[in-house]
Amino acid sequence: MSKNKILQVENLRKYFPVQGNNLFRKDTVKAVNDVSFHLYKGETYGLVGESGSGKSTLGRTLLRIIEPTSGKIMYKDKNILDLNNRQMSKLRMDLQMVFQDPYSSLNPRMKVGKAILEPMNIHKIGDKENRKETVFKLLEKVGLKPEHYNRFQKDFSGGQRQRLVIARSLAVKPKLLVCDESVSALDVSVQSQIINLFKDLQEEYQLTYLFISHDLSVIRYISDRVGVMYLGQLVEEGKVDDLFENPLHPYTQSLISSIPRATNAQKRDRIVLKGDIPSPIDLPKGCFFYSRCPLAKDICKNIKPQQKCLDKEHWVACHLYN
Repeated sequence: MSKNKILQVENLRKYFPVQGNNLFRKDTVKAVNDVSFHLYKGETYGLVGESGSGKSTLGRTLLRIIEPTSGKIMYKDKNILDLNNRQMSKLRMDLQMVFQDPYSSLNPRMKVGKAILEPMNIHKIGDKENRKETVFKLLEKVGLKPEHYNRFQKDFSGGQRQRLVIARSLAVKPKLLVCDESVSALDVSVQSQIINLFKDLQEEYQLTYLFISHDLSVIRYISDRVGVMYLGQLVEEGKVDDLFENPLHPYTQSLISSIPRATNAQKRDRIVLKGDIPSPIDLPKGCFFYSRCPLAKDICKNIKPQQKCLDKEHWVACHLYN
């Protein structure tokens, strides 16, 4: 894996205004709150956390499907937040997204061949005959057949539809794919097929993935590095084996303790979190995890923990490591 950075995210924030009980005051939900990380070319960066942690919002914000509140997203030495609509449209060939629900990702009135052709037509990639031939090749790449070209999405299973969505994403020859819960809606047996397809395509096309999932087993299998999100912030990051074998943050430890183990020797003591999750509208001034942390200290309530690098590529934001 190359160590060239393909994407650098700095202090990214996305706040959503909400109307509170006071008509004269507008509150904000801090869905993504000062997040910084980077992606290396050719790697898979896994992003994990509970529902509501901000994972999906972060993925959509990176591609400006949702406009961020502030921060930087550097791609090829350019801050994509500074690009106008025309420049951003051109950049979308490099940055594509695979969503969770393949049923809503495809137009039910459009034949699948035309759906895969659409992004090539928009970006004027190749001529008419070459585009159609490219669609046939892409269908075969994702495990389907050229004769599927003239069928509608209703004729396909959930796993086949996700393959079609992946083929459409590859039609514009992207460099980075953001995969947002891309296998969570599929049966377990189909999940493994799609995950292996992702790995095969990554090797063939030299793709970089941001892979978002709440399923820790999926994240461990597919990822090179992992970031753990809690209430809009990254609380820990490290190489996949380091993070799973030596989780540092109490939140990460609780997540990993919930993974089913095959044998008694592999089992960890289950860490059951208690206490209330803080409101993303009214976040505490100290550690966001304080109210649920079984190892909380007085300092955690009032002072926000800073990142501590325990080795070159494993850091944690926790007062336990002062």
